[in-house]
Amino acid sequence: MKKMLQKVSSPHRLTELFLELININGISRHELEVRKYIVAFLKKLGLEPIVDNAAKKVAGNTGNIVCKIKSGGDFVVLSHMDTAAPTLNIKPQIMSDRIKTDGNTILGADNRAGIASILYNLEKMILDGEKIKDFTLCFTICEESNIEGSKYLSLPENIKHGYVIDSSLRPGKFIHRTYGAKGLDIRITGRSAHSGLHPQDGISAIYTAALAISKLKLGRINQITTANIGTICGGEAINIIPETTKIIGEIRSLKTKDVEKLLDEFTLHFEKACRLTGAKLDFRSQWDFMPYYVPEDTEVFQNTCIIMEKLGLKPEPMLSAGGSDANPLNAKGIQTVNIGIGAQNPHSRDEFILLEDLKNAANIVYEILKAD
Repeated sequence: MKKMLQKVSSPHRLTELFLELININGISRHELEVRKYIVAFLKKLGLEPIVDNAAKKVAGNTGNIVCKIKSGGDFVVLSHMDTAAPTLNIKPQIMSDRIKTDGNTILGADNRAGIASILYNLEKMILDGEKIKDFTLCFTICEESNIEGSKYLSLPENIKHGYVIDSSLRPGKFIHRTYGAKGLDIRITGRSAHSGLHPQDGISAIYTAALAISKLKLGRINQITTANIGTICGGEAINIIPETTKIIGEIRSLKTKDVEKLLDEFTLHFEKACRLTGAKLDFRSQWDFMPYYVPEDTEVFQNTCIIMEKLGLKPEPMLSAGGSDANPLNAKGIQTVNIGIGAQNPHSRDEFILLEDLKNAANIVYEILKAD
């Protein structure tokens, strides 16, 4: 224990934890090794984490981690375990002001920096005998895959608000309002035929899709709404009229009614195109995440501002067009903000985190956790 306490007091312990975590490869649905690391870490501190059954619902190899600290309190602190791309064979470069990679992999600061900030503070506070608030701790799966893990996360009814430690914004900034996104899964079925001998006998699914897409409003629709067709997959060979085509897209907006209005227009154009060519249409949509808004007069908003000011950071509430685990939590009625930790250029090989931001992220978590 004495040796551990000395290690905890080291100013390098936070960086050490971060480096250990980024060296564990764990993309969405494959977070098992990350889960093993975190569960073992928490158990060494005398905590009792459990793993839920979300793995079955997302076809992954592990579920979310849920751990009550004392009674579990009335708030949740959360980070996600998966990375958007592999960190296998990562070669972190520790510079004078930042940590990056050699450019062959992502860094994984999104969201291993969030996990490191939480584990560092728990370890230090428990082993140093500091008073900690009652709260519930969660580490989720599949955040980078349509935020699936937290959708299936069950929390006690007494949880009223939450802090997601994840945003790529720099510390001081936090997200209290986001767009929602509805995913589109569109399948068109035509009829195959030889493209040289009997093209008139076929119904081209690709041509039908092109007719519909050419009528859609895409890109920036207005100040609060966007739409995109992300992938198109169809056809078998150059000499076969393509029988099937699959189109994947999304519509995002601050307002659900704007999403639904544009969705109706999309549906109409695909129906018209299919009627013209004789193809069959299977048009499906689902909310990947709902929009949320945490008002300025809420407890979690006010507490976040107080913490930032105490640390000498300028509190800056932000709007985001992206989603996070905060979206499903807010959809469940748990008012949650997403705290900036400074994982800059996330999802790219240029990703980095400033050492100053990693330290400030940990300081923010400390202020969230410590009891008065």
